[in-house]
Amino acid sequence: MDAAAAGTSPDEDRIETVAVPLPDDARLIGALLETAAREDGREAVSEQGRLHLRAERAGVRHLLQHDGYGTLVGYAQLDGSAGGRAPVVELVVDPSHRGRGHGRVLARAAVAEAGGAVRLWAHGGHPAARHLAESLGLELFRELRQLRRPLPPAGPALDAELPQPPLPEGVSVRTFRPGEDDEAWLRLNAAAFAHHPEQGAWTARDLAERLDEPWFDPAGFFLAVRDTPGGEALVGFHWTKVAPRTPGQEQVGEVYVLGVDPAGQGGGLGRALTAVGLRHLAADRGLRTAVLYVDADNPAALRVYERMGFATHEVDLMYRTPGA
Repeated sequence: MDAAAAGTSPDEDRIETVAVPLPDDARLIGALLETAAREDGREAVSEQGRLHLRAERAGVRHLLQHDGYGTLVGYAQLDGSAGGRAPVVELVVDPSHRGRGHGRVLARAAVAEAGGAVRLWAHGGHPAARHLAESLGLELFRELRQLRRPLPPAGPALDAELPQPPLPEGVSVRTFRPGEDDEAWLRLNAAAFAHHPEQGAWTARDLAERLDEPWFDPAGFFLAVRDTPGGEALVGFHWTKVAPRTPGQEQVGEVYVLGVDPAGQGGGLGRALTAVGLRHLAADRGLRTAVLYVDADNPAALRVYERMGFATHEVDLMYRTPGA
């Protein structure tokens, strides 16, 4: 093993902070994220964070960590775009360079860049990430659960487990029409997720970025609409997602975003829309596992999903500076 392969002391790390990575750096970061995902079985940086690598976003900063030989060994992202709250930190160290203190150096640099107050994700609740957060004096305050359930094959088994759901009177389901439904969907999304710090704050840019993603399929984006004297009114939605398969991992279908007009909650529309999307993932996409994410402090949603056969698979933990 040569000196470069053996690594260097974390004291020799060089950390560069930029508003948006240069194209070559973005490619290196992408490669690092792919390597880490293969090793860990999960993404170290959220979908939103990966989108931030493509263009400058107000409040977002990127920390590139190079060792003494100039090798990119770590990456961190500070997302302060929400404003008014401590920035969210996501970070990752190249698997071949772990255990040498790089993560601690990178995390401390991110805290310093943020001005001392942060919220830090430990995706998958990885023990090393939990230990790092605790060593920084951060406290656990949010638990995001990933739930999974098996999907039956199309045919009698699917109809028995996930029958065609009844819809409220006057409500029908159709698919999303890009360019026509955008504004109405954004309004309903904001209303349905008014309590949610990330999802409820989506803008037209956030939606457009996802509509441009290779995985986007309007056939898997379902809208519940009600006929009114003034025309069609959007009252609920279920956006499913089938992302490219991570090497070595099963390809799964995701309950990406599901929302119901607050005025119509409690009438069974959410459960019906969930079934519509799951039937699509099973019958139309041929998938055998569905996943979704829900906060642990949302017991009502957890009960609904558990009654539909979902169970906790893993958790993402968020830590914060006390008082942040």
